[in-house]
Amino acid sequence: MVDAEKGPGPSNAHQQKSSNNNNYEAIGMEAVPNGNSKSTARLITEHEQHDVGFCGAILIGISILLCICFFPLAPFFIIKVVAQYEKAVILRLGCIRKGGAAGPGLFFFLPCVDEIHVVDMRTISFDVPPQEILTKDSVTVTVDAVVYFRIQDAVSSVCNVDNVKTATRLLAQTTLRNMLGTKSLSEILSEREEISNSMQQTLDVATDPWGVLVERVEVKDVRLPQNLQRAMAAEAEAHRDAKAKVIAAEGELNASKALKEAADVIAESPAALQLRYLQTLSAIAAERNSTILFPMPIDMMKAFAGR
Repeated sequence: MVDAEKGPGPSNAHQQKSSNNNNYEAIGMEAVPNGNSKSTARLITEHEQHDVGFCGAILIGISILLCICFFPLAPFFIIKVVAQYEKAVILRLGCIRKGGAAGPGLFFFLPCVDEIHVVDMRTISFDVPPQEILTKDSVTVTVDAVVYFRIQDAVSSVCNVDNVKTATRLLAQTTLRNMLGTKSLSEILSEREEISNSMQQTLDVATDPWGVLVERVEVKDVRLPQNLQRAMAAEAEAHRDAKAKVIAAEGELNASKALKEAADVIAESPAALQLRYLQTLSAIAAERNSTILFPMPIDMMKAFAGR
């Protein structure tokens, strides 16, 4: 159980980013990096230095007095349960409570003076709507992607941005357009993994002040215009036809060389020609043909022609 009066832990003077081990020392309204950081300092108020003032103390006292007076019913209104995957950011009189985000678990809060923002810390995915992009070589393509991110600093996601999910979604759209606008069509089609990694790093740096960690970005589909698809298909078909003709011509050349060699061998022996002739007749007869063409030797025709 975590008490909102005492906070869930020690002072919030040192902010730690869990994924990148970046420590921050908070001084007034700004945070100074105490280690290697990839982003600018986060604008998180240092709640220990804020005084609620005399009027604030009176309001807190009245809230506590109401809880005591209505004790049998008060627990139903002053107890909050936060799930294991959630964090609760408590604003008391508009200021972050000491200790930062509370939860997970059960904790108390004061009615009328405490405002609770529950933040989901699980990984969130969303589709980037299809974007029409003019590439570097003046080709219009439609590209969509998917982004996976999670909130790792609940206080930053509440204090530094109005709607962290909407802001991340809009930033992903503009980043996709700006990044692919510097690529040619061939680069977009062949370098998807490099584009995804570069986009993930850019988004991670830009959303770091919001307490967001971009885990993965994937380019889903690249759609080309119909006329460009037809032109590319015609080009590919022409390339295949040209390659087939070259292969057929090479086959004819090799066949002619083999026939020439065979003719030279047969010319050296008249008996080889007669054997080839009988082999051809045997092949014709094996096909069960009713008619067999019996060629007459040309020398015999010359003998009749002389008469």
